Amino acid sequence: MSIFSKILLFRCAAGGGAHRHYSVPAQNHLRELLSTQLTNIKEAGTFKAERIITSAQSTEITVQGSDKKILNFCANNYLGLANNEEIVEYSQNLLSKYGAGLSSVRFICGTQDIHKQLEKKIAQFHGREDTILYASCFDANAGLFEAILTPDDAVFSDELNHASIIDGIRLCKAKKQRYKHRNLDDLEQKLKDATESRLKLIATDGVFSMDGNIAPLARIVELAKKYNALVFVDECHATGFFGATGRGTEEYAQVMGEVDIINSTLGKALGGASGGYTTGPTELITFLRQKSRPYLFSNTLPPAVVAVGLKVMDMLLSSSELTQRVQSNTQRFRSAMTKAGFTIAGENHPICPVMLGDARLASKFADEMLTRGIYVIGFSYPVVPEGKARIRVQISAAHTETDIDRAIAAFIEVGRSLKVIE
Repeated sequence: MSIFSKILLFRCAAGGGAHRHYSVPAQNHLRELLSTQLTNIKEAGTFKAERIITSAQSTEITVQGSDKKILNFCANNYLGLANNEEIVEYSQNLLSKYGAGLSSVRFICGTQDIHKQLEKKIAQFHGREDTILYASCFDANAGLFEAILTPDDAVFSDELNHASIIDGIRLCKAKKQRYKHRNLDDLEQKLKDATESRLKLIATDGVFSMDGNIAPLARIVELAKKYNALVFVDECHATGFFGATGRGTEEYAQVMGEVDIINSTLGKALGGASGGYTTGPTELITFLRQKSRPYLFSNTLPPAVVAVGLKVMDMLLSSSELTQRVQSNTQRFRSAMTKAGFTIAGENHPICPVMLGDARLASKFADEMLTRGIYVIGFSYPVVPEGKARIRVQISAAHTETDIDRAIAAFIEVGRSLKVIE
């Protein structure tokens, strides 16, 4: 018998088996530390419990514990395409043809012709030269700044940028400057002070997802030209449905083609599956294929997900009907809710935060809405600043006017019962 076999038998005889943990004291210490923190989160009323959906993502869903259909007003399913029959069928067909996945990263044996087709269509949609796909936009943001910025460069980031932008910037070695939220005077002063930088890059969300407000992109572009800086925009909450034809914040701000780098997602309006991308100049995209770590070391998108992106791109390139519908629904909801006495944050965007302030109130409000068949979620610290708790309503093109009016009626009923409105 080998020495390894003897050791294995000894461990099994001791009652631990081959997989016995020998760091029990350390693990118990970890459990105690985390349990204390979890208790504090629950006592603060900010614990985020996940509701389990037992149906496809759609405007009508079912949740665990009930067969009753409820109206969904908290998904990023802006165009209502997450369960579109035509898209699902197309995805199933490509799944059968191309298989479940590539089992590899792109530069080894993980690229199919459909990946190149999708990258070409995304570039066409945005009016850019080329596109690179990632597993998510979080990965796209993680893979950009580190790859292109050096210690000789400077990056200027809005203080309320998405966590993925913040984390991506942390990875790079450039000089990091954080400017006050949408404050162009502060941004300009920081640009003035960066005279020695090789590259200057302004990084901003197009739409800030917690508040539904919009970057002053036209003025940011002006400053970029004045100080010879590049502009990067994360368009996750804009691509496909914001702007006249869904081209996003730069279309809304009437600066089409003047943003240097766009990152966005396939996991929200563009079918709701997963995947992200960077689109921009050919040289940038080619360089990212050589240097971007999330791209180089992560499996490529599975064919079924690529298929969703391809079909959605075809739909958006041929028609803006869904874009116009979500915009109309947004105006209907915002107008009626404001008239009823609610405070709705943000601008004319499908993200419609109903501001409540108190975390416990937001949680109770969401629970009361669910009893009335409306699925919304309360947002509180640390997702949003303390004292800024809200119900973040998200409007979809798939909502009917009847759906919108039903949600408004429920908000008014709950709002009065909880003394939020008179």
